[in-house]
Amino acid sequence: MFSKELDMKKRLLQIAEKRKTSVQMKFVRYLYHEIAWEQRLILIKGARGTGKTTLLLQRFQQQTKNAIYLSLDDFYFESNRLLLLIEDLYKDGFRQFYLDEVHQYEHWSKDLKNLYDNYEDIKIVATGSSALKLETGKADLSRRMTVYQLYGMSFREFVEYETGMQMATFTLREILENHQQIGNKVNDLINPLKFFVDYLKHGYYPFYKKEKKFYHQKLQQIIQLSLDIDLPSVENINFTTIKGMKNLLYILSQIVPYTPNIQSLATKIDSQRNFVLMALDLMEKSSILNLLRRDSQSTSYLQKPEKIFLENPNLAYVFSENNTNIGNLRETFFLNQLKVKHDVKAPKYGDFMLDNTYTFEVGGATKTQNQISGIPLAYIAADNIRFGSQNKIPLWLFGFLY
Repeated sequence: MFSKELDMKKRLLQIAEKRKTSVQMKFVRYLYHEIAWEQRLILIKGARGTGKTTLLLQRFQQQTKNAIYLSLDDFYFESNRLLLLIEDLYKDGFRQFYLDEVHQYEHWSKDLKNLYDNYEDIKIVATGSSALKLETGKADLSRRMTVYQLYGMSFREFVEYETGMQMATFTLREILENHQQIGNKVNDLINPLKFFVDYLKHGYYPFYKKEKKFYHQKLQQIIQLSLDIDLPSVENINFTTIKGMKNLLYILSQIVPYTPNIQSLATKIDSQRNFVLMALDLMEKSSILNLLRRDSQSTSYLQKPEKIFLENPNLAYVFSENNTNIGNLRETFFLNQLKVKHDVKAPKYGDFMLDNTYTFEVGGATKTQNQISGIPLAYIAADNIRFGSQNKIPLWLFGFLY
């Protein structure tokens, strides 16, 4: 038995070393430079396909010999406790632990709490599902763990990934006040409209380069796995609930962006109103939908959203590749990029309000001021223009916020 345990540990060490040498550092996601890596317990949440594992391995690759990478969806953890393994590895001199897919492991929160409390000289960086909760009974990690959210690639990152050129980020204020100068600088380097069309179709998830031919098919699989595997691992939901959520998602995919009639949706899927609201909330937490609300700070899923969007423009091509609506794509893009750094909610007039201050109308090159006339600090985010003027700003430029 002792020999078997040694063999298993050796196998895990070999896997870690192999993964360490397989990752490249040419392209590093925005979040890598925002994480305070010196913290003792870090969680990186995010949807499938956004690059959490690559980010984790890139950090692991930079560390000394006292670090190890472990994927908690490995069959080893089906019958072995992570806590005991790490205690054993600690005796061997390991002090840094990079734990992937923690939501796949039943005892993740309890084990991490005990390790944090019992070993002051270890550091743990973990990745998990977007829907992962920290407050789970006695193993409350909310006071111990620092949480970061990894979103899909921004338009800026996509351009970097495609060209190899370093592209600067800009704050919202810089864009609002200096968009003409910034636009000139970007246009001197690239034709942003050429890249923007590609980004909307396949630029949000970093794996697109390897999977371009089957990219949208792979996205469909990601949605299925998120609902079938990831969500049930963090929420107490059954097969019937998941089936109802899939039916709801299909209906929404044909009509987004959608000002919801919750009772109508409930009738279409033969369910109750509260089920629809719960399903919408869970799909937002799983990074499948974005819900636009009047009160963006509300934590109750019972508050009806003002508008429902797919989480990012690429998902629109999963459900209707040859019949995507350009207006839908524009608004989906704007919300998707702005929510990373800003508070976005539904305004009384216009399409979006940012940080309770700025009103935005999103549209094409010929979009007029009519719907935001007389509103202070109101702007147009216009598609199909390379350069802006006054309060009319190129839509693509809002992809340079992160």
